[in-house]
Amino acid sequence: MTIEELHAQIDQLKAQNYQLSQQNERLAFQLKRAAEEGRFGLHWLDVPEDFGPEAENALPILKEVKEYALHTPDGKPTHVLIEGENYHALQCLCYTHEGKIDVIYIDPPYNTGNDGFRYRDKRLLKEYPDGTPVPKESPLRHSYWLSFMHKRLQLAQKLLSDKGVIFISIDDNEVAQLKLLCDEVFEERNFIIDVIWQSRKSVSNDTFISLSHNHTLVLAKCLETLRKDDFRVPAYTGEKFSNPDNDPRGSWVADPFDAPNLRPNLTYGIVNPNTGKVFWPPKGRCWRTGEDEYRNFLADNRIVFGKKGKTKPQLKRFLTEAENKGGVLTSIWNDIETTTNGTKLLQNIFKTDKVFNNPKPIGLVKRVFQLASQKNSTVLDFFAGSGTTLHATMALNAEDGGQRQCILVTNNENNICEEVCYERNRRIMQGYTNAKGQVVAPLGNSLNYYRVGFVGKNHAQRANDEDLLTLAHHAGELLALAENTLYEIVSTDAYQIFSNYPADFDPTQPIPTAQSDTEPTLDFGDVSTAVAFSPRSYTGIYFQEDLGAFEMFCALIREYSKEETSVYVFSWSEGEFDEYFEPQPNVRVKSIPEPILKIYRSINQN
Repeated sequence: MTIEELHAQIDQLKAQNYQLSQQNERLAFQLKRAAEEGRFGLHWLDVPEDFGPEAENALPILKEVKEYALHTPDGKPTHVLIEGENYHALQCLCYTHEGKIDVIYIDPPYNTGNDGFRYRDKRLLKEYPDGTPVPKESPLRHSYWLSFMHKRLQLAQKLLSDKGVIFISIDDNEVAQLKLLCDEVFEERNFIIDVIWQSRKSVSNDTFISLSHNHTLVLAKCLETLRKDDFRVPAYTGEKFSNPDNDPRGSWVADPFDAPNLRPNLTYGIVNPNTGKVFWPPKGRCWRTGEDEYRNFLADNRIVFGKKGKTKPQLKRFLTEAENKGGVLTSIWNDIETTTNGTKLLQNIFKTDKVFNNPKPIGLVKRVFQLASQKNSTVLDFFAGSGTTLHATMALNAEDGGQRQCILVTNNENNICEEVCYERNRRIMQGYTNAKGQVVAPLGNSLNYYRVGFVGKNHAQRANDEDLLTLAHHAGELLALAENTLYEIVSTDAYQIFSNYPADFDPTQPIPTAQSDTEPTLDFGDVSTAVAFSPRSYTGIYFQEDLGAFEMFCALIREYSKEETSVYVFSWSEGEFDEYFEPQPNVRVKSIPEPILKIYRSINQN
């Protein structure tokens, strides 16, 4: 090649490099502009959702259904079940629990095309008044689902505490879209993991590859606030400890004494002292320790040879050892219950085959709470379905002595809230006889049941003075829930007073035996010496503009003010009534209803 040809080739390469650099600059500019214009990421047709005329022209509240209350004075938490459209319930919770929820677990519609997911498309209400069917071939299938989930996840993000975590179960139909949506709502930096849960063990022959898993996306409110050491489960999760030989060190499980790999110094014969039989490590494996350490374990009664004393050696691991270790989980969960277990449990509780399609097993939800909750956490499920989350909460509290409080939200389509979710957990709390005729002991706990309602004549953005007065008159349950004082003890035309215990409950007295006509006798015994009851607290609400009964209200508050007391007074301006309660250090005064309306307005601006 001549010098001229080399120079020509160099000039050609320079020209190509220049063209590439120009292309890179154009791409960089386009990406920057797309990011500035909000075009980078997940995009869909945000279809307007209809919530009915009440929701369009009124303000959401909660009203207690007192005939469904389940109160057991056993020192265990009072949980909350809210019946209604979860978007409106979440609006109410944004007032009562913004920044207070520690763990959210939800199992939303999977949008498979045949799971019954419907969307109330505002544009098509005349044709589909009960909601638009969303078959798999629908051109708006993903847009409907994303529009539905986006609003609810935005509210969920507000509810999480600074250290809060959300777990969202989903399958392959929407997992890709959900991940991108969560990156937008919670920010990509707060994504923790996509857990793969083995949801079924049976194999289907009518597909290319049999699906046996679900996804559970895990995201934090603020990942920087979480400690890895707190995100652990007990090492003994799912294991059954017992003490068949009455070992003074307590309950234990038998772990295999063999281990992977071939190591000559760990390969030797072990003689079963009960039978004289010699055991060698299985093919391709060795023993866990050398001979000297094995002899020490044997002398310390740490070696067992199966239940009948005839099988290969095993090593005792005691519960006291396991409790001190936190286990780091992997992202594959194939060691817990499947959907089949959830279905069988529900059938056993209701003594019938057809109750609810594909309920989650309590083992899955317990694993979530073992991983991410503390013993006093507040947990939320706003796609409550059959009520597995509350069942799992009570079961875990019973195991580890926790006081986790659970809030459930579900609609009542096909009476699911009343006849499945509520009824299931009523039986769990009060005890029941299962399908095999066995009596299942009660777990106790208490439950308040609420329905979403609407008051006023105008939407939050257009609310007038009359709407404010009406909201104040009906905000009692909202305010009581915000203070976690769920028991109404005084009610008049002008004010209400709530407490964290029923008026007639005295924790110093034996708990009475309750009797049911159809279920087992409930006897919780005298727990007054065994349960550490929290101090009484009160919430007083004066909701009238007319102050004719205000002096009587103040007198009652003075009577209760030895304990922590929150006082809400209808007011057109902040701090108007503070001076009435200044000598009482345990009393905190707040105004209503403007702070409630402020929350609703901020939600509806989004």
